[in-house]
Amino acid sequence: MRSRPSGANVEEQRLLSRRQFVQGLAAGGAVLGLGLWPKQSWALRSPGQLEVLAGTQFDLSVGETAVNYTGKTRPAITVNGSVPAPILRWREGTRVQLRVRNDLPPGSIHGDSTSIHWHGILLPANMDGVPGLSFDGIGRGESYLYEFDVRQGGTYWYHSHSGFQEQGGMYGPLIIDPIAPEPFSYDRDYVVFLSDWTDMDPARLFARLKKLSVYDNYYQRTVGDFFRDVSNDGLRATLSDRAAWGRMRMTPTDLSDVNAHTYTYLMNGTTSLGNWTGLFRSGEKIRLRFINGSAMSYFDVRIPGLKMTVVEVDGQYVHPLTVDEIRIATAETFDVIVEPTGQDAFTIFAQDSARTGYVSGTLAVREGLRAPVPAVDPRPLLTMADMGHGGHGAHSGLAVPSADPHAGHGAVPAPDPHAGHGAPAAQGAHAGHGSGGMQTHPASETGNPLVDMQTMTPEPRLSDPGIGLRGNGRTVATYADLKSLFEDPDGREPGRTVELHLTGHMERFAWSFDGIKFADAAPLRLNYGERMRIVLVNDTMMSHPIHLHGVWSDLEDEQGNFHLRKHTVDMPPGTKRSYRVRADALGRWAYHCHLFFHMESGMFREVRVEE
Repeated sequence: MRSRPSGANVEEQRLLSRRQFVQGLAAGGAVLGLGLWPKQSWALRSPGQLEVLAGTQFDLSVGETAVNYTGKTRPAITVNGSVPAPILRWREGTRVQLRVRNDLPPGSIHGDSTSIHWHGILLPANMDGVPGLSFDGIGRGESYLYEFDVRQGGTYWYHSHSGFQEQGGMYGPLIIDPIAPEPFSYDRDYVVFLSDWTDMDPARLFARLKKLSVYDNYYQRTVGDFFRDVSNDGLRATLSDRAAWGRMRMTPTDLSDVNAHTYTYLMNGTTSLGNWTGLFRSGEKIRLRFINGSAMSYFDVRIPGLKMTVVEVDGQYVHPLTVDEIRIATAETFDVIVEPTGQDAFTIFAQDSARTGYVSGTLAVREGLRAPVPAVDPRPLLTMADMGHGGHGAHSGLAVPSADPHAGHGAVPAPDPHAGHGAPAAQGAHAGHGSGGMQTHPASETGNPLVDMQTMTPEPRLSDPGIGLRGNGRTVATYADLKSLFEDPDGREPGRTVELHLTGHMERFAWSFDGIKFADAAPLRLNYGERMRIVLVNDTMMSHPIHLHGVWSDLEDEQGNFHLRKHTVDMPPGTKRSYRVRADALGRWAYHCHLFFHMESGMFREVRVEE
């Protein structure tokens, strides 16, 4: 295994050197005049914004553009020549036509075929843009016409669903102006699109994860940490703790698979040095549409000196919630209102959840201003409670391994191997809204070489701000705090319950549902028109943002009541959360973790809605 720097000082010096190096470079972005790829002319950008294309008819060209964010010129896959792709602005109640042409050059590292998925948008299955499920993809030199009625408003985004293209730069914002007046007012409107860029060929990055999944985990515990813990907690407790983590083949510093040691974080397609700036006049209300369009990163976002009032989540109105900070899982969107006053500039600060890096921009009264950038928060450590074990050792449900090293750490499988997988909801109206004792697991997890841990006492934890955000002195938005501004749009109790477990093996970098990777899994079948409850149990030590295409995911509270409408549901480690689905969209749909490389390695299912 590759050796790692062991001391915090060494790591801090390395990060400082890297930052000084990057600060000596251009701010990053498209490279012009190099003659590497032909560049067409596109619409002019509005002040302080990405390129905006509005109306009902759009022509989008997928190609390659040279970009430079780190001092190295690399080929990004782009839409109309930009990263992110242009802002598309639609209006609810219209019918849009989007002609997407594949202009990728021969021999592109991004492949021959492409696609666009309209994330969170309700539309016919053949317009959803998932090759192999809803259509065949768009071959080089070919075009595809997306055409559908716009049936919703809010902030969304779009991205490729082909190969590794999403990691390579193919993503963009999507704004839908609603028919009815919005329940809040503002004077200016900005998109803040967050993403993660790597100079590596994404296919090579994936191969590296498969070979050495801990490559970016520079912070593994040392002998010095062991003796410090012995001094603080005693020898027995320290040995018990190390043994428990060892049985799970992980460390408490495993917070992200890929982080700032590999990624450069971008805000609206520029680095922190580029200082994306949104202008304001003192006293104005500013709407910021935060979109996490990254491949693998969670961002914790705050604006020091300003409160943020959350008014919309995943494109849907919520009761206004005023906070200091929001955690945005991959693929989620948060719309906030801020009222800057009292100073000329404020920093928009987005640090990754593993605390390895950040990207920043500025709200200012004029271009060229900056405000102080806060230091990245201290790195958090995972605990056994975070894993859903409530402690560690024999009394926590994390039993010693069985003779089979992959047998799920002594967990008892569910008596019925099909329990909870499509059977009528005999468990009661509130199945899945609390632990109710030790968690059972599907038989497919037992003795499974793709499963290296199981949670034993999972809880919804909707009021938990998240690992690294607890007790930080700031008010952080939680799912418990966020409440849809409307009642349950369906109103029916679910007719049945399906329970699915999020599973993985850290060392093998294998991810799945119920220990069954996509290639071996049968489709999840829904009856057209039914109201169904999905219960997710996270048996892994990673957070997973779960996205079901084609329909809404109506998150329930701990009592089983409708709480929050979303298109992407975050599942922190050791949690058990439930949501309702109305199967009102016929066809074949994708259901997957939106951490890109988790999806690619197997945490993906097909959902079929049938008559």
